[in-house]
Amino acid sequence: MTRNITVAGIQTSYGEDMQANIDKTIAFVREAAGQGAQVILPSELFQGPYFCVSQEEHWFTKAYEWREHPCVTALSPVAKELGVAIPVSIFEKDGPQYYNSLVMLDADGEALGVYRKSHIPDGPGYQEKYYFRPGDTGFKVWKTRFGKVGVGICWDQWFPEAARAMMLMGADVLMYPTAIGTEPHDATLHTAEPWRRAMQGHAVSNAVPVVGANRIGHERVTEVGQTFYGHSFIADQQGELVEQLGAEEEGVLVHRFDLDELDKYRAAWGFFRDRRTDLYGALTGKG
Repeated sequence: MTRNITVAGIQTSYGEDMQANIDKTIAFVREAAGQGAQVILPSELFQGPYFCVSQEEHWFTKAYEWREHPCVTALSPVAKELGVAIPVSIFEKDGPQYYNSLVMLDADGEALGVYRKSHIPDGPGYQEKYYFRPGDTGFKVWKTRFGKVGVGICWDQWFPEAARAMMLMGADVLMYPTAIGTEPHDATLHTAEPWRRAMQGHAVSNAVPVVGANRIGHERVTEVGQTFYGHSFIADQQGELVEQLGAEEEGVLVHRFDLDELDKYRAAWGFFRDRRTDLYGALTGKG
């Protein structure tokens, strides 16, 4: 029997009303499920505007324990109703500690656990180190009803070793929820294409489909504000963009993959057969 997985990414804008953002996301989840999607990826921190453009202590009140986060409790029954898996990006509070996290909901609505973003950026417009600790969960690959799904969060996607780690854990597909756009310190710097190419490289060198879901729209968290550039996509195991959206479109991307064909393709390329772990210590000077 052929094993298939149908993945989806959501691209849309978000405002300050968390419930409105949740409702909007649910509507897109329903749209994607209606097109046959089984694992549906919203963008990073869709609970509200991307607040990390500046350092404002009032945003800490928007964090919740992961099991009780409004995004998780609202999407769990939707996942169960539709029979879909949803990686839910949240601002997590764990006692006195705060994380940029993701909760994987399986098709029965149950939470499979939490992943805490490993790589935390700190720069103009992306001052995440003020808000988030580096994740302490290690990378995660979730065994969903439809296949094994590895999920990194935004800045994680720039690190090829993160993708490889998830592949070594058996991932069938990689997903990256993201919030990325204009660079406040340099109006000439446009990172949309490098952002895509980095993840297309993960697809090629790991022979795996990759889904990137970004937000769109201009958000006025600060006086200047920030514009998020979309360009969400699904890449196949060769890095080809099989589904994509532009800078301003709202919508869902849906694509089906044959898991058995992916396994055969990956084995034929030999990337994992030919890994030389015995040399890595020498290459890093630690051997």
